[in-house]
Amino acid sequence: MSLKPTSAEKLLEVKDLVVHYGKTQALKGISLYVPEGMIVALIGANGAGKSTLLKVISGLVRPTFGEVWFMGDRIDRVPGHEIVKLGIAHVPEGRRLFTKMSVLDNLKIASRGSILNSMEVVFQHFPVLEKRAKQRAGTLSGGEQQMLAIGRGLMAEPRLMLLDEPSLGLSPIMTMEIARIIVEINRQGTTLLLAEQNARLALRLSGIGYVLETGLMGLSGNTDELVHNSAIIKAYLSA
Repeated sequence: MSLKPTSAEKLLEVKDLVVHYGKTQALKGISLYVPEGMIVALIGANGAGKSTLLKVISGLVRPTFGEVWFMGDRIDRVPGHEIVKLGIAHVPEGRRLFTKMSVLDNLKIASRGSILNSMEVVFQHFPVLEKRAKQRAGTLSGGEQQMLAIGRGLMAEPRLMLLDEPSLGLSPIMTMEIARIIVEINRQGTTLLLAEQNARLALRLSGIGYVLETGLMGLSGNTDELVHNSAIIKAYLSA
């Protein structure tokens, strides 16, 4: 399966991306695109290169070779703090909260525009965070911490949000709640690139899917096709 977008459809485009960590090659010529307004899934086993790819897009890792384009501009040499200003928010694996700071301060520190307006949006999605506003982030439950991590990303008023393993370590009930919120964020206008080991969840939420296999691009296509692909079923959906 292959995807052939027009240039007008591409909010984000990655071209022939190669990344090394020392002598280890983490990404081996990855190309993909993310259309505006969609949820796009990036699936693969642990170590496949999903987190590395998101880090390159958000400016945390420099590629050895290749290009990253966002809204028609090349950004693979732009510093991470400038990429946030361009409209890309990265919600990393492991949440990376300031655990000794309050919920409110974790949100404020990520604000890029009007704090009050952004905070209102966050609390609409996550009412529990408003109730926990003065509580230290480290005292929240795992699910609440994931909500705070996503909320912190929303404070930057992103056009594109990169979500790295948002369901990791969560109960099935909390996973479904986070999934519901991801869909709602997308419906309100934010494009999402969702990296997940939980392939069943990621493919259910998204319209386009990419499969990474040890730094290489495997299959790609519309998710309604991928979920019926025998290789995908055997590797990711048979459990």
